[in-house]
Amino acid sequence: MIDAELIAAQNAQQQNALDSDYAALGERLARAGVDIESLTQQASQFAVALPSWGLGTGGTRFARFPGSGEPRNIFEKVDDCAVVNQLGQATPAVSLHIPWDTPSDAAELRQFAQERGLHFDAMNSNTFQDQKGQPQSYKYGSLSHSDKAVRDQAVEHNIEVIELGRKLGSNALTVWVGDGSNFPGQQNFNRTFSRYLDSTSAIYSALPDDWSMQLEHKMFEPAFYSTVIQDWGSSYLAATQIGERCKCLVDLGHHAPNVNIEMIVSRLAQFGKLGGFHFNDSKYGDDDLDSGSINPYQLFLVFNELVDIKNRQPSFAPFYMLDQSHNVTDPIESLIYSAAEVQRAFVKALLVDRKALEGFQDSNDVLMAQGTLKAAYNLDVEPILQMARLRSNGAIDPIQAYRASGYRAQCGKDRPASKNSSGSGIV
Repeated sequence: MIDAELIAAQNAQQQNALDSDYAALGERLARAGVDIESLTQQASQFAVALPSWGLGTGGTRFARFPGSGEPRNIFEKVDDCAVVNQLGQATPAVSLHIPWDTPSDAAELRQFAQERGLHFDAMNSNTFQDQKGQPQSYKYGSLSHSDKAVRDQAVEHNIEVIELGRKLGSNALTVWVGDGSNFPGQQNFNRTFSRYLDSTSAIYSALPDDWSMQLEHKMFEPAFYSTVIQDWGSSYLAATQIGERCKCLVDLGHHAPNVNIEMIVSRLAQFGKLGGFHFNDSKYGDDDLDSGSINPYQLFLVFNELVDIKNRQPSFAPFYMLDQSHNVTDPIESLIYSAAEVQRAFVKALLVDRKALEGFQDSNDVLMAQGTLKAAYNLDVEPILQMARLRSNGAIDPIQAYRASGYRAQCGKDRPASKNSSGSGIV
């Protein structure tokens, strides 16, 4: 953790400027009938989970360049998550990937996280890689494999992840598989999908009563000709077939370029099947870049739909998580930055004049309708985010405070590289 006195000293140097900026923004919002304090309170309550695998340096199929002081085990990853949350005050939950981060003692890990102000979010299973000692291979698929022994092994793994999650206090399982084909004729689409439905139904039957299961779709990779759950339509069909507590999870990077993801969000929510969202950004494919770094307006448009859904369905509570690969940046800095960008998009979406927008839509005033969205998006809400962090004992400027703390340099001394360390990032 970062020394609280250092954060306080940093904040003291910046608070006068923040107070001035916050007051000016408050006056501007008040003229539009918007209460800045209400926005700040909602910003303080916003939360997005951290991915345990995102605390180390990521990579590509070409190379991975490890950074200094990378976490070598799940406890060190939780330590880093605690720093992200301490400074940014928007990431109080951790989402584990199993078996990458399987603890030897679940109770010990849960207590370790709680002592650092963290809890565990949705669990993530892994049947897209072969693990040491695994009797059956996932080379040709897992939950949809032609061999029942492979499917049974994949189902059993997911059930084991559920049991671990139950001990950790989680209440959801996210299932993403790389199952698919690379050549025409390699698989029968109908039989493959049917086997997937049978396998996921078996997993669903093992869910505790207060759990949900999230099905995550992805257009391609590692399969390049067909993927079993390639789009939101396949995901919706599967979730509908499996059960009421089976939902669809949308990842920003898992679509073809220029797909209208915000409309997918609306469609799934309209029929009660939007269960969660993984945030990242991309230029070409599933790039897993920092959220808001490439197309922040798309992120805002997604939240415009999410806020609208929440207004109409007060019980709507999807799982939010950052799902990124930090190949050339300090993962802690990227996660702090990304959480703030997601939070920023949320606050801007709260600013949309819903009544005016509905009027423009009903009267087909196209210019003013899109202008209403742009008016909210173009407003600088940084003082709101900064004030929310300050009042929650976070840092007004979390990146500056992090760098001033020397945390990464200290980790470099305390965490010498180990060949036996757990996977820190996505490769």
